[in-house]
Amino acid sequence: MQFDLVSPERELASMDAASVQIPGADGDMTVMADHAPTITTLRPGVLRVEAGGNTHEYVVTGGFAEIGTQGVSVLAERAVAKSDMTQDDMDAMFDEVQDVYNRAKQAADGNTGPVDDAAKLMADIVAVGSEIGLSTKSPSL
Repeated sequence: MQFDLVSPERELASMDAASVQIPGADGDMTVMADHAPTITTLRPGVLRVEAGGNTHEYVVTGGFAEIGTQGVSVLAERAVAKSDMTQDDMDAMFDEVQDVYNRAKQAADGNTGPVDDAAKLMADIVAVGSEIGLSTKSPSL
């Protein structure tokens, strides 16, 4: 099946894939050829593509995946090949999420939904760091 990964900056990947593991907002999912058409939002995580006997890994922070019978298109808010991730990249992602959390907390006015969503986002970024072997700062909740 065809796999395409695009971020706002550039196209990161376009290949014939055997399977794609997607960090979906409602849980991880594996897509293979002839999958039922689906659209899912992404959570921060590692997207894995099995192609040509190799595994290609990308860190994504959000966006969505459109799954059709012929392939998968992922439009990511941010995507970086796992092999290209640096501690500086991880720190920048964490700082952005910490800022989102702080702004949500200041604007909450009794509505904890956005604060909880931002805290979940922060936990996801911390989990990504652990999964790829990079450290994150301690969350300030």
